[in-house]
Amino acid sequence: MGSTVLSVRIDGELLDRVRQHAARSGMSVQDYVVRTLIREDFDERFSAAVDETEKFYGLM
Repeated sequence: MGSTVLSVRIDGELLDRVRQHAARSGMSVQDYVVRTLIREDFDERFSAAVDETEKFYGLM
């Protein structure tokens, strides 16, 4: 898998908070943001899979 550059403009206060979270995790800001996005994407896909399974088995 290749990589692509994504530029994001964010508020300075938000960047400071993200830096703090990243530092607590021992990560760079870039790694922290990417990990957070990956986790969010996984959570959405997992939730969708659970919903589909429940529909399939008629649990809803």
